[in-house]
Amino acid sequence: MAENSRRAEKAQDLRRTIMNTALRLFTTKGYFNTSVHDIRREANISIGAVYHHFKSKEEIAKAIYADLLESMTEAMEEIKARHDSAREGCRSVMGFLFEMTETRPAEMEFMLYAKHREFMPSAIPICSSRPLAMMREMVQAGIENGEIREMETTLATTCLFGGMFRMIHLRLDGVIKDSLSSHLDTIWESGWRGVAR
Repeated sequence: MAENSRRAEKAQDLRRTIMNTALRLFTTKGYFNTSVHDIRREANISIGAVYHHFKSKEEIAKAIYADLLESMTEAMEEIKARHDSAREGCRSVMGFLFEMTETRPAEMEFMLYAKHREFMPSAIPICSSRPLAMMREMVQAGIENGEIREMETTLATTCLFGGMFRMIHLRLDGVIKDSLSSHLDTIWESGWRGVAR
């Protein structure tokens, strides 16, 4: 039993190595400029090891995307559970995404910059994904409880979080040199003033 557990853990570690390596290459070289052989070489593993876990490069990309959406959804659910007000919940979301940009830039770049439909035609667009839907739900709750003035939910969500996403892009592009967390209060207050009742 212990041997099976060790074997499963080793297989999971190898799968994670392949995905992390692919993510790094996809964000530095681009998806189309990265081959399975590049991933194999960078991870220092055999080509057979890659194909044992993934049938294709597209399957690796799909696994990365699904993993990122799942971890972001879990984080959003935790934020929603922790806050009763839309104001505090939405501010916490902004803080989380700024922190993620600082600590996991390759993941944020893959989520926001990659044109997923070009290489994963069946992928849910990021703007329709569960984490972004949850952000809209928080805003909708704020409209319903009177914290946010009456307006179309997508418009209110864009007004509230649009500046945040622009700051994330500028940080990933290297235009903003200092940590996004140092700008959180300013960006938050600007966005909130645009939608608050």
